[in-house]
Amino acid sequence: MKKETSHIILKTEQLSIGYKTKKVETAISSNINFELQRGQLIGLVGANGIGKSTLIRTLIKVQPPLSGSVLLNNKDLRITSNLELAKQLSIVLTEPLTSKNLSVFELVALGRHPYTNWIGNLSTEDVKIVNESMKLVNISELKDKKCYELSDGQLQKVMIARALAQDTDVIVLDEPTTHLDMYHKAYILKLLQKLSTETGKTILFSSHEIDLAIQLCDAMIVMTKNSIICDQPCNLITKGVFESLFPKDLIAFDNATGSFRVT
Repeated sequence: MKKETSHIILKTEQLSIGYKTKKVETAISSNINFELQRGQLIGLVGANGIGKSTLIRTLIKVQPPLSGSVLLNNKDLRITSNLELAKQLSIVLTEPLTSKNLSVFELVALGRHPYTNWIGNLSTEDVKIVNESMKLVNISELKDKKCYELSDGQLQKVMIARALAQDTDVIVLDEPTTHLDMYHKAYILKLLQKLSTETGKTILFSSHEIDLAIQLCDAMIVMTKNSIICDQPCNLITKGVFESLFPKDLIAFDNATGSFRVT
């Protein structure tokens, strides 16, 4: 029987990631195979320097794979045009804004760029989508504020609203809770969980907040030195995957509570 794949949005096949120069090829991780479903919230976790950012860059076509494939809506990224990609996948990165003089509305409206003409004029439908996106992340009252007036937490919500305004099947966020306090870390990840449920979008984020990801995600991609495993958090706990993430001399994973503790 042929496997039903219509609900699979993003998948990798025998993917190898890393860096290539004229003289040498350096693989960070190989034989990566996973499938991300429509409407899932997926957390990408692993120790510092394990290759999470390299994997993210490969998945969003910023960095080419060493071998294997990344398929978005069952089409290889290598034959997907940049305009096609922009209508299917949106990105929230940690880099600072080039200009914080934009208003919140103007920044969120940049998400409509793949659909506007070369002048960038917004149609009535574009404005409606921008306003709906701000409403989804509870920032409608900030629409006229300049971005330099916002806190880190507010600015992160604006960036998420811009990705929503882009109206893509997949949203990828690279460490969206960086620079946030504990409350706002939980708030942002809870917001992402809510958005994946309400919009049906597949949301993938990388994070060091493993405990929160275990509680909130539908699935997790765990990067270790030896492998990359994608599964539901409960299954990953049962398999003992989290126990191998860090040296046991200082940090241990408690299977009973599903969290890390200092030994």
